[in-house]
Amino acid sequence: MHPETHLAVHRLRAADLRAEADAHRLAAQAKQPYAIRTRLGWTLVEVGLRLASPRRPAFAH
Repeated sequence: MHPETHLAVHRLRAADLRAEADAHRLAAQAKQPYAIRTRLGWTLVEVGLRLASPRRPAFAH
């Protein structure tokens, strides 16, 4: 294989990888609102469970 041919194949592969990384980055940014909603939802569930559970007596020091 001629060195120039190898370099051309390498450049094409690098461009494909960069495009794939950009697509992944954009997809990850689009999912962020759902991550915030999920975290908020589980926080509300935790608060609700704490409010619904009976209180434990505090220990005297």
